[in-house]
Amino acid sequence: MLLLMCALASPVVAADAQLPGKGVTVKPARATWNTGYFQEALVSEGLKELGYKVKRPKELQNPIFYQAVAFGDVDYWTNGWFPNHDGQLPPDFYKVATKLGYVAKAGGLQGYLVSKEFADKYNIKSLDDFKRPEVMKAFDANGDGKADLTACPPGWGCETVINHHFDVYDLDPYINQIKASYSASMADAIARHDAGQPVFFYTWAPNWTIFKLKPGEDVVWINVPKIMPKESQKSGEDRMTMSGIKGAVSDPVKLGFVVSDIQVVANKKFLEENPAAAKFLEVFTLPLADINEQNTRMQNGEKSRKDIERHVKEWIEKNQVTWDGWLEQARQAAM
Repeated sequence: MLLLMCALASPVVAADAQLPGKGVTVKPARATWNTGYFQEALVSEGLKELGYKVKRPKELQNPIFYQAVAFGDVDYWTNGWFPNHDGQLPPDFYKVATKLGYVAKAGGLQGYLVSKEFADKYNIKSLDDFKRPEVMKAFDANGDGKADLTACPPGWGCETVINHHFDVYDLDPYINQIKASYSASMADAIARHDAGQPVFFYTWAPNWTIFKLKPGEDVVWINVPKIMPKESQKSGEDRMTMSGIKGAVSDPVKLGFVVSDIQVVANKKFLEENPAAAKFLEVFTLPLADINEQNTRMQNGEKSRKDIERHVKEWIEKNQVTWDGWLEQARQAAM
């Protein structure tokens, strides 16, 4: 009789083991920049496959998210940039919330890139090289006598760092900042590159720009003359110079911006009550190239919710073994 009862119960037990999140509703958030949408959608899909009911993500500004996750109003997001976000955390944040794993370790790059062909031709290694007359002339697209840099629109955080670089490295007499719409300015830069002309621009990763203009093939990361951090950068000064950056003119390269790890941030109580979700959030990671590729598809118009859901499905199909391994680790954690 006991054997018969066990045999009858086993399919139910097995089904529950496959869906450790069954009966639990999850409240994710996501950042306001769309280059982070893909990883949020992938994680939501993973949690659904574990049986969780996942609400649509709340789109929040960084400081508001960190307050919300501390209070338990949302459970997690995949858009933590550290140490860049350190200054935006509320007091005693780590008593109630934590960072998990690496969506992309050292994935949050920022810096200046130059056409590889022209960097080689003019031996450009640093922003200081744009003070040479022949380099200024070569990169002067609008005829004002200065090299043209596709920079950041007014009000963006990167604008303040670029302005700081212009002050401390005395770049104003030599380089003109283009501060129009970033996407439109980068589209112009890519058109110039495709026409065989030199380009010089600021960008960050993950981003569609460095999928279209690949570091090491089309463009190269260059140095700032020396590391001179803003006050707000000083806590991350040791992360403003990085080794092993593909497509850099030197190794290490002095980027002049603090390089961040992209990490999941979650409420501790949520994690303690949901070990399967905690394990999935911990092991989930993405190659930077895959994020760049998906961001490029969004830039090309595939940016609806259905488009992103299709991108998620296609990524899982291409990486099924890895995906299934993450789910299995999550299920084991719940046993």
